[in-house]
Amino acid sequence: MSIFKGAGVAIVTPMKENEEVNYEKLQELIEWQIDQGTDAIIIAGTTGESSTLTMEEHSKVIKAAVEFAKHRVPVVAGSGSNCTREAIYLTQEAEEAGADGILAVTPYYNKCTQGGLVRYYSEIAECTKLPIIMYNVPGRTGCNILPETAAKIFKEVENVVAIKEATGSVAQASQLMYLTDGRIDLYSGEDGIVVPLMAIGAIGVISVWSNVAPAKVHGMCQSFFNGDLQTAMKIQREAQPLVSALFSEVNPIPVKKALNLMGREVGTLRSPLTEMTDANAAVLADAMKAYGILD
Repeated sequence: MSIFKGAGVAIVTPMKENEEVNYEKLQELIEWQIDQGTDAIIIAGTTGESSTLTMEEHSKVIKAAVEFAKHRVPVVAGSGSNCTREAIYLTQEAEEAGADGILAVTPYYNKCTQGGLVRYYSEIAECTKLPIIMYNVPGRTGCNILPETAAKIFKEVENVVAIKEATGSVAQASQLMYLTDGRIDLYSGEDGIVVPLMAIGAIGVISVWSNVAPAKVHGMCQSFFNGDLQTAMKIQREAQPLVSALFSEVNPIPVKKALNLMGREVGTLRSPLTEMTDANAAVLADAMKAYGILD
């Protein structure tokens, strides 16, 4: 059984001005997301600034998200690391907190071999009963899970059930679906190609865009599932200027700016992330106005 199907939001981690996690705002965001139809909360991932959270904060943010969601939608916890032992620790903390699954990014900086990836996911899986989503984002990690490797892990490791594909390559995703007979749960990790990936068998998206337009992203996925391809494609196309603006600087810089412009008050970013440039912020604001989410 899939962890979730449809629109999962890669939710931001709100911060106070002193850069402490703002749990009150996190609860507000999760309530809004659920009210808007979001199908899953993905907490402490890339968009959640996981790389600058302390281990204690990381675990606490996951626990808080589970408590705030109250089992109304699944909570998937980001628990990957450049160190397998750290990934195992975070995974076990997520399981203890009551998460419904984990999202484990490939080890970054180390640039491990394909054999190293098999070992990494196998060792994490041995230490948890939770279903695992592999997270393939070589543009950030310098490490690509090749389709043959992902298929091998999926076939040999029972609780590795899915992959978040953020390579931007429909061809690579299609090869993986071929190698797994379409049985692996594929989630788009690229907001600009959700519908194209669903056309080859993806069951949803782990989305940055959904932070600012959750009802739209949910509606796009649901339209596809209902066989209304025209509506799904229309929603995908109409969002393209906004999606481009949301990735005009390193994620989550633009999406936090967008939420602040919307009055969601998600606060600042932790160093080394910086505030969005004025020029890009102006383009973002224009795209949000054209999309109808900013007056």
